[in-house]
Amino acid sequence: MTTAPRIATYFHVHLVSDSTGETLNAMAKAVVARFDAVLPIEHIYALVRSPRQLFRVLKEIEAAPGVVLHTIVDKDLRAGLEQGCRDLEMPCIAALDPLVSSLARYLGASLSTRVGAQHNLDADYFQRIDALDYAMAHDDGQQTPNLETADVVLVGVSRTSKTPTCIYLAQRGIRAANVPLVPGAEPPPQLFNLTRPIVVGLTVSPDRLVSIRRNRLLNLNEQRESTYIEQDSVREEIIRARRMFERNGWPIIDVTRRSIEETAAAVVNLLNAARQGQDLVGPVS
Repeated sequence: MTTAPRIATYFHVHLVSDSTGETLNAMAKAVVARFDAVLPIEHIYALVRSPRQLFRVLKEIEAAPGVVLHTIVDKDLRAGLEQGCRDLEMPCIAALDPLVSSLARYLGASLSTRVGAQHNLDADYFQRIDALDYAMAHDDGQQTPNLETADVVLVGVSRTSKTPTCIYLAQRGIRAANVPLVPGAEPPPQLFNLTRPIVVGLTVSPDRLVSIRRNRLLNLNEQRESTYIEQDSVREEIIRARRMFERNGWPIIDVTRRSIEETAAAVVNLLNAARQGQDLVGPVS
């Protein structure tokens, strides 16, 4: 007997932050993803730092009842938000409180009351900016003579998520370059003589790659058939790439069922293992 698909449950979630709201938004998405057939209608209020702004926020919350998540640091604004939610009989959750309280007890340290402290223009911030510039300058095989200055070089056939993975890694301060493997063209010789960066091969199932490439051509309004999306040609392209990875002893990540975030996490694990002198050869689980 076939089970009828469950109808999605929609709900309003109000994200109130005195900073950019990025941390709160990421937390909310991570939590909601744990529930099946639940879709949030997000209302994001960033840089809420005055009673006047808070008043407007509460009026919008009243107009769309739901759950309120916040990361407000200022005690008066925080109290005003929580009291307003009590008056509206809506749940108001201080998203970071459990983690902050646990760390405070463990560290025996006092809490910072600086708004947006995590976004200070410190060395880490400039490192991320530098990494992003690097990823853009070394995308798709550009500036191959400078690959030695990378932390990691991703190699793979077309549409194996090399570029978005490099951009994601750059947001963590990792200098990532990528080199495409193009049928009929030899990879740059510099790729095989690198000593500083680790080289990681990205692979994918032929069926998945054909599907991705077909969608790509449709988005470009390209109707012609070609070896780019021909099943046997794509399979041979992937086999040749994998043989190259194995021949050079490069670790291999299968991105077929991985999100960009999961692929990037696997790369970070490889970087950490390399720094500890571990063997990186072979497929990555």
